Amino acid sequence: MTATSEPRTKRRPASPATSVVAIVGRPNVGKSALFNRMIGRRKALVEEIAGTTRDRLYGNVTWRGERFRLVDTGGLEPDGAAGYPTLIREQVGRAVEEAAVLLFVVDGETGVIEADREVAEVLRRARKPVFLLVNKVENTARREGAVQFYELGVGEPFAVSAHHGDGVAEVLDLVVDALPPAPEEETEVEAPRLAIVGRPNVGKSMLLNAILGEERVIVSPVPGTTRDAIDTTFEFKNRPLVLVDTAGLRRLGHIGHGMELHMALRARDALDRAGVALVVFDASEGLTAQDLHIAGYALKAKTGVLVVANKWDLVSVKTRAEFEQEVRRRFYFAPWVSFCIVSAKERTGIRRLLNEALRLCDERRRRIETGPLNAIVQRAVAERPPPLVRNRRLKLLYVNQPAVAPPTFVFFVNDASLVHFSYRRYLENVIRANFGFQGVALRMVFRSRRER
Repeated sequence: MTATSEPRTKRRPASPATSVVAIVGRPNVGKSALFNRMIGRRKALVEEIAGTTRDRLYGNVTWRGERFRLVDTGGLEPDGAAGYPTLIREQVGRAVEEAAVLLFVVDGETGVIEADREVAEVLRRARKPVFLLVNKVENTARREGAVQFYELGVGEPFAVSAHHGDGVAEVLDLVVDALPPAPEEETEVEAPRLAIVGRPNVGKSMLLNAILGEERVIVSPVPGTTRDAIDTTFEFKNRPLVLVDTAGLRRLGHIGHGMELHMALRARDALDRAGVALVVFDASEGLTAQDLHIAGYALKAKTGVLVVANKWDLVSVKTRAEFEQEVRRRFYFAPWVSFCIVSAKERTGIRRLLNEALRLCDERRRRIETGPLNAIVQRAVAERPPPLVRNRRLKLLYVNQPAVAPPTFVFFVNDASLVHFSYRRYLENVIRANFGFQGVALRMVFRSRRER
């Protein structure tokens, strides 16, 4: 490890690519009409002749400030067809491959036919977000008949009329919410920040010095020595990190005015900007209610959370396993937090702490593919359906992970007000059990289907 005087930054290359949304389906279901409606002009040829669109047609769509490329594809035909259908399948395959979101269009007038089932099978293999659009729904009877398309097994059917524009705005809302984050412009990216937090006099500054291998900050047995958040950039395993020493935190009701309040606010701000919180407590005193309260600040900030038992050199009555078991029992409300034991005074356990902090930094930036995510969550919902709330039941339509750092999961549901806190925790536990994220706080967002 080497300390450096200036923060290290790196360039994140900007991507010129714009997210692609592909309209697919069998011939003559109104894909081109929907394409024209979404781009706002008649760019695609619209005729009542099956197979009119033979190639991919691109158009730009801007909705709610988000921009994406819309692709109109030729109609998929059964595998036995020859000639143009073979070329069309190739074009559709390419569009599906490059698309971030798929709009599967079916005909509400004719109902489900075998060709729709074959298209559905192709799209299920794509393992990408698919929205099933039942087109040509211009009356109540067809709207009620749209439920038959559930049998295709690609999710909830959404009734639309490309000709009249009905339901198109709602579809665009769903598309925008499902798109991956837009690539950022080329900017400097700060090194991951590790914020050392804890109540006064638990050894935070001594821990910082042990990590850096030098006397970087004042170490004193007098509580309150550190009055501000101090940033120090260093390298570990050739990776730049920013270490932040903060003033001791206390419960808001116990914080005085003036300098003490300023210190607490700066410490909270450091947490909000951190990637990982090192929540330090005094192992010789054991985990206190105040320590748990401070850990709650880190949970609220959605950081990685590494609980650090310092001053292990003063503990002699318990084994490490017994001590960790006792600590984890107190963290019943967040059993996923990471834990390590160190002695800043003797500089033991420091390398293990930094290895775990690096792992948490990487874990916060991990993204789960939408296909496997939906498969796991839908199976979990089937195994344990949501409870009734006000005689209504929550219905999960779709889930994706649009952001990282913190990992953010957006659940599209029929009514977000039906989400009970216990079921929210159940879904979080399902994600953790199947995809990891040990030590990392997750952001769970529930959005009603028509919520903008």
